[in-house]
Amino acid sequence: MALRVLSSSSSCSSQPIFLSQRSAISAIPSAVAIPNGGNKAILLKSSIWGLPSRGRRVKGTERIFKNGSKVACFAAAEASAVPQALLFDCDGVLVDTEKDGHRISFNDTFAEKELGVTWDVDLYGELLKIGGGKERMTAYFNKVGWPENAPKSDDERKEFIKSLHKRKTDLFMVLIEKKLLPLRPGVAKLIDQALEKGVKVAVCSTSNEKAVSAIVSCLLGPERAEKIQIYAGDVVPRKKPDPAIYLLAADTLGVDPSRCVVVEDSAIGLAAAKAAGMKCIVTKSGYTADEDFLNADAVFDCIGDPPEERFDLPFCGTLLEKQYVS
Repeated sequence: MALRVLSSSSSCSSQPIFLSQRSAISAIPSAVAIPNGGNKAILLKSSIWGLPSRGRRVKGTERIFKNGSKVACFAAAEASAVPQALLFDCDGVLVDTEKDGHRISFNDTFAEKELGVTWDVDLYGELLKIGGGKERMTAYFNKVGWPENAPKSDDERKEFIKSLHKRKTDLFMVLIEKKLLPLRPGVAKLIDQALEKGVKVAVCSTSNEKAVSAIVSCLLGPERAEKIQIYAGDVVPRKKPDPAIYLLAADTLGVDPSRCVVVEDSAIGLAAAKAAGMKCIVTKSGYTADEDFLNADAVFDCIGDPPEERFDLPFCGTLLEKQYVS
């Protein structure tokens, strides 16, 4: 039997579901890269493949690509379960903020303080492997040397970094309030679907709480914002890839971590979500396209709005179903 998988092209945008015969499951690799008609691919772990539960029927259409490979697209009946909570990272997930948002704000802060430091696009991509802006600056200065006009003692340097980060956050919030950085496709749609079904929604980010709140309120609107919990900045002592922020969210929301679905864009965010025992969908962003996401439950280029929708709330529900691969 041929493996049936989902293509993310706009002509085939319904949810990916399941093999139709259990005998085929043992042949599934740990992950499948799926062409979408261009140079991009979707990576789906075998853990999300299995049999439709309770006799659900699937239907699909087959697409044949130029190289002769065949990919089938499936639509399924409404998922049998929805997550107890849908948890979003902020930067790179809600908004692709890093290159033209945070990086610019860091550089403007460095210029104001006459530090003689500029983070170019490639350097900032490397620095993003460090979770948290204050931690990022500290690690950078520890490696290349502290500016001449920076304090000398450790305690004074901590306060110096805090002041830089506060100014950087203020500059970043101006960009958000002017709506110069748009929501990524499908974000508002997926949040609306979750809220309509009574699924708890939260944003869990290493970024400053003021910056995250500004993104949620300015770009998602006050009506949505009042229903979304925010866990951000120094609310936990250890930042991603540590799972602390996701475990805090599950605890305060009163949900089971195993019934949560996280949307992340980076390898460190994915590691945090999986360490918390949660399902994780990755929507790649500008800086994270080439990172290793083999541990993700699904990987897409974005969430997407119809007619180019990549996934929706029912798809998130399918990730929670118990499935077994020999």
